[in-house]
Amino acid sequence: MPGLFSPIHLAGKELANRILVSPMCQYSAEDGCAGDWHLVHYGALANSGAAMLIVEATAVEPRGRISAGDLGLYSDACEEALGRVVASCRRHGTAALGVQLAHAGRKGSAHVPWQGGKALGPSEGAWETIAPSPLPFDEGWPTPREMTPDDMRDVRAAFVASAERALRIGFDLVELHLAHGYLLHEFLSPVANRRTDAYGGSLENRMRFPLEIAADLRAAWPEDRILGARITGSDWIEGGWSDDDAVQLARRLQKLGFDYVTVSSGGIVPKVRIPADPGYQVPFAAKVKRETGITTCAVGLIAAPAQAERIVANGEADLVALARAFLDNPHWGWAAAFELGAKVRRPPQYERAAPELWPGATISRELD
Repeated sequence: MPGLFSPIHLAGKELANRILVSPMCQYSAEDGCAGDWHLVHYGALANSGAAMLIVEATAVEPRGRISAGDLGLYSDACEEALGRVVASCRRHGTAALGVQLAHAGRKGSAHVPWQGGKALGPSEGAWETIAPSPLPFDEGWPTPREMTPDDMRDVRAAFVASAERALRIGFDLVELHLAHGYLLHEFLSPVANRRTDAYGGSLENRMRFPLEIAADLRAAWPEDRILGARITGSDWIEGGWSDDDAVQLARRLQKLGFDYVTVSSGGIVPKVRIPADPGYQVPFAAKVKRETGITTCAVGLIAAPAQAERIVANGEADLVALARAFLDNPHWGWAAAFELGAKVRRPPQYERAAPELWPGATISRELD
């Protein structure tokens, strides 16, 4: 069996293969509530052939949204709307289901990407953003308010409350977002964190607040369900967060009882040159896996089945998470199984299109 399609045990869950659908913001919610777009979008991806579908970065409070279109899990209405989507995916899909909990920090209060992605103006519904230090994300962005102890208490409580809502909804996995330049990454990175109290300065201090939230989630989330984190392997800027820092953070998360980490990079500042070659972030995941032993997921321009198989088979990562590859082909897992000689579960309504039942599956790929 190809390594990519071998099962893996995490917490009390067995995943049928090593493929995850990565969280992908859709910017299509209303006041944080999932709608028909999410029902259709996630309904398709729940039958993608991936073992796990992780719902997009989901804000734990309204000011933690990137845009007004961000998904949230901070109210009863949010919980009910997302619960409807999850129930449909559970009823008709084959993938296990997870959600990524996040707070945008200083990168919040922005236009959706197809409207430019810039900061909202005062007349455009802008809201106050918070951050570890009063440093704007970029020129033209407002200066965030430096977080107080009360802010930290409120954000910690918001993460726990969202995790409790995720548990009631019935998610199999919660992923803590510690990357991409959002609030908890802002605490970790010396580029964005200039505090002089116990939450700034040394690596230990900069990790303190994110690890407090991690410990809160570990206490709130059942041990028989999967708990993970997306961390960053590099800020891609001199003096920023490094792969050695990622190893230290992964060790601390492992000690707290986290089941896996996904290793991404970038996002703390704009206009940084990132060598976006195929699999460009895989070496970060490989280093974290090698030096800590924690279950590790690779992400970043992974698109071809043979490429994903090499990552797993070579031991560079235990799992791979794909994003735009699934937007391009919502049945990417089916195509990968065909190419690598494996099988994946399909909904019964689609079984007659499987290669063993329909010659056209082979014919169409031979024509390609």
